[in-house]
Amino acid sequence: MARQWQFDWRLLVFSGLFLPLLLSLGVWQLNRAGEKHILLQAWQQKASTAPWPELVAGDLKPGLPVTLTGFYGEQTWLLDNRTRDGVPGYEVLTLFVPLEGPSVVVNRGWVQGARTRDQLPETQTPDALFTLEGRLAEYPEPPVLAEAEPAVGDWPRRVQALPRDVVAREVAETAPMIVMLADSDQPGAYRADRAPDVMGPQTHYGYAVQWFALAAALTILTLVASYKRSE
Repeated sequence: MARQWQFDWRLLVFSGLFLPLLLSLGVWQLNRAGEKHILLQAWQQKASTAPWPELVAGDLKPGLPVTLTGFYGEQTWLLDNRTRDGVPGYEVLTLFVPLEGPSVVVNRGWVQGARTRDQLPETQTPDALFTLEGRLAEYPEPPVLAEAEPAVGDWPRRVQALPRDVVAREVAETAPMIVMLADSDQPGAYRADRAPDVMGPQTHYGYAVQWFALAAALTILTLVASYKRSE
């Protein structure tokens, strides 16, 4: 028996909704793979010997190693809701003033929270001149559709996120990225053992292939189901 095309609006609506979704998920995984590839390249680079002002004026990328000489400022933000090994705590972010170039926020690592929420953990900031090593990272931005409320009062201040504009209210000139200390042996460091994301680009490429395969299967099944036997 011959087969002919028979319009089924329910089937076409179903395919029309899910096919773009599957394709967009595949493209998103490809973009994530590209971002991870750039991040891994940055982590494999050696610390730049360029002066800090020249480095800031260039193309900054997350994971790029840097070496800075300067001193810590008085501004310290405690980034809330950060856990390590199931223990609640904070990440200590302190302003660092290099000898040359703009100031930069330094993530000094994790510290365990106090017993009660109305208490902040005790933190100590060294006041001498130091040379520290770290890697560039993005500012801890608030979640999508959420706004970071600027903290006020004495230092240190508890925050749920720390966008750059919040820091700009306290410091006139700041770097467009923050610095995460390389290890816990750096000056003023707490538990600074955060490692890069272990999921490499190959994993995202694999996910992209799966999403595109599902999109192809949906297209084929829709075409096959739309051709029905005619009497």
